[in-house]
Amino acid sequence: MNNKEQYVAAIDIGTTKIVAIVGKRNENNKIEILGLSKALSKGVKRGVVMNIEETVTAIQTTVEDVQNRSGIMFSEVFVGIAGQHIKSMKNRGYILRDSYEDEIKKDEVFKLIEDMHKIHIDIGEEIIHVIPQNFIVDNETGVKSPIGMCGRRLEANFHIVIGQVAAAKNIEKCIRKAGLTLKDMILEPLASSDAVLTEDEKEAGVVLVDIGGGTTDLAVYYDNIIRHTAVIPLGGNVVTKDIKEGCAILQRHAEQLKIQYGSALGDIAPEDKVVSIPGISGREPKEISFRSLAYIIQSRMEEIIDFVNFEIQNSGYADKLAAGVVITGGGAMLKHLAQLMKFKTAMDVRIGLPNEHLAGVARDEINQPMYATAVGLVMRGFEYLDTYKKSFNAGHEDDFTKNAHRQTATEKNEKENFVSHEEGPQEARTSLGEKIKIMMSKMFEVEDQSIN
Repeated sequence: MNNKEQYVAAIDIGTTKIVAIVGKRNENNKIEILGLSKALSKGVKRGVVMNIEETVTAIQTTVEDVQNRSGIMFSEVFVGIAGQHIKSMKNRGYILRDSYEDEIKKDEVFKLIEDMHKIHIDIGEEIIHVIPQNFIVDNETGVKSPIGMCGRRLEANFHIVIGQVAAAKNIEKCIRKAGLTLKDMILEPLASSDAVLTEDEKEAGVVLVDIGGGTTDLAVYYDNIIRHTAVIPLGGNVVTKDIKEGCAILQRHAEQLKIQYGSALGDIAPEDKVVSIPGISGREPKEISFRSLAYIIQSRMEEIIDFVNFEIQNSGYADKLAAGVVITGGGAMLKHLAQLMKFKTAMDVRIGLPNEHLAGVARDEINQPMYATAVGLVMRGFEYLDTYKKSFNAGHEDDFTKNAHRQTATEKNEKENFVSHEEGPQEARTSLGEKIKIMMSKMFEVEDQSIN
């Protein structure tokens, strides 16, 4: 089955919204997003599912919404995981080989990685990702691909991402109850990084800061290797809550104020401009100055940036990040946030849009920071597809064709926000062995390209 006939579907379960997305890859190896649907998320708090039923309903809403308008059928999805329970650690492992002369094989590297899944972690936790950073063969350090080399002792440094078993199981349960099968669970800052960071930035050293509704996800890259990940339990919702309490207004009015008139820099907000907010239950309207609103937002955003700075220092790469900071997620749309971030971190800052790998008619619509994670999840799905050189039930051309009568030819050319689902057999999510094979296939691809 060629790329044009294969679709990949993903679901981003966030604190404020749940996004279902389906895409395909064109002949230029770019991602075309054919369907995207967004629903309000009520059952998730700080990235963790707190109410199964409400979350399932939201997932089904996004799926059914686009099912009525498209014929793309899928039953297996990739899903992101975040939340304040996520933590990372570094570890080192080694194996002693029988002979100096035999070449190092993939199986030996697999064993080294698999051993990392056996390290001691706290009760109730599980290892989500084991990411090799570099290898050491005997005394030769900084080896990126040890396969084919000779040596007696094979060592590696690993970045390990750990999360709570209960949180992962609850996500899996929500997907299953929605009639879908969880193909794999991916750390959200890794997915966002795929969507918005360039290879040059990853090589030079960069920090991805994904500001969501309930959490702020962070990933540090240097020399094309992920060096540090963290999830900060603060996001855009705490800003909205501060506005609500500071101005004594309703939650929905506070959110609207933040989006329409908010700024992250109080000093440059106009002092003479005010916005009138309807009174509660017929009471007198309230007038709130733009500057007062901006100072409320700035104080909370500075707290989040302080956490970001702490994690950057904690990574050990603070003085090596030549590409600075890339902000993405819904919170990145706040006015003047990039300027505040630049002032507080003393690094170059840009807003990350998921347009690096996008193509097609929906590119402009999808090209918003809030969709970075969803686009990245689709990209990870295609990496999975490349590894196994086979298809899975993420939507197929024949399913689309069977349902083509639902749309006119014009509607198909101008379609927007499409997703659907069909119930499929329930399968366990990607096994440990499969995850290791995916990772290793990516790491040890032969690279023989000229420098542009």
